[in-house]
Amino acid sequence: MTKKILTCTILVLAMASCAFGAAFKIGGTGPLTGGAAIYGTAAMRGAQIAVDEINAMNTGITFELRYEDDTHDAEKAVNAYNALKDWGMQVSLGSVTSKPCEATAAENFADRIFALTPSASSAAVTDGKDNVFQMCFVDPNQGSASAQYIADKKFAKKVAVIWKNDDVYSKGIRDTFVEKAPSLGLEVVSETTFADGNDNDFSVQLTDAQKNGAELVFLPMYYQPASLILAQAQAMGYAPKWFGVDGMDGILTMEGFDKSLAEGVMLLTPFNADAKDEKTVKFVAEYQKRFNEVPNQFAADGYDCVYAYCQALTQAKATPDMSAEDLCGKMIEQFTTMTFNGVTGENVKWAKNGEVTKDPKGMVIKDGAYVGLD
Repeated sequence: MTKKILTCTILVLAMASCAFGAAFKIGGTGPLTGGAAIYGTAAMRGAQIAVDEINAMNTGITFELRYEDDTHDAEKAVNAYNALKDWGMQVSLGSVTSKPCEATAAENFADRIFALTPSASSAAVTDGKDNVFQMCFVDPNQGSASAQYIADKKFAKKVAVIWKNDDVYSKGIRDTFVEKAPSLGLEVVSETTFADGNDNDFSVQLTDAQKNGAELVFLPMYYQPASLILAQAQAMGYAPKWFGVDGMDGILTMEGFDKSLAEGVMLLTPFNADAKDEKTVKFVAEYQKRFNEVPNQFAADGYDCVYAYCQALTQAKATPDMSAEDLCGKMIEQFTTMTFNGVTGENVKWAKNGEVTKDPKGMVIKDGAYVGLD
């Protein structure tokens, strides 16, 4: 494995075995630097492990993997995508985060390069594109599933929602949560927002939730603002139950974060690093060996994406000399008919619109680690 860091580009090349000739070129973009780098780096690392394992299996399928840094920016993501296309990318991992992936998905559709994004969950990523699929839950499903889980477990009756109004990820989850909650007996007693530029002081939002008697605060957001919310709530003596979404995964590895602040935080995620099945144990052990940390959901999704491609390419009897457009047609056929078993779910299937079906897992942070709720 050779890793080179050149300006804003990280290449991961897993070279094919000479016994099987050329490798399939698989590429993706993600934030490998900047504030969202924890997501892109994790997805890339998970994909890297899968590529290495598959290339060592001598099954006839080998990959050459390349990731480009998009810094969680849509324009840079398109530039990164074009670099991958010039490189000869045949199948794509899309982009890691939603807004950049909305931009690159349009390019995938126009160029007829099939994409399977590990973690870009906006519904707009796949909308109207027959060749863009998701390994992660789509945002609307996260919102309704979270409301259902909170109600089923009887965590609270009165709920506050704090969401980011300039982020498609946060808004998509918030919309379906607020729509679903009343039918489940949940009362949204406080709903407040924030945006870039006013995401450091959450005293107004927390005070509103507290004065309206919110027993639980729902946080459909990434972990950076959530970490500030948890710290500021503790400082003001407000201690509701906290419920997050998959973007919260990564908060425990955030540099400088006091893990005790996240004690008791709950979230839904498709991946449980503590699971005892053989696949998960093997993946977690290898990830810890290489990177000295427990893999998050983004790493697991990246890992599963590569294995899903391996299954689809094998079943399609695809060969590396095929064009991206020819492979695109074969991947559409396979992903709309096959069932996949990975570390983020068993009996995983995809609809024709690219949306994945798999069961979420309830998790809680206990003693600085994720523990299953179910």
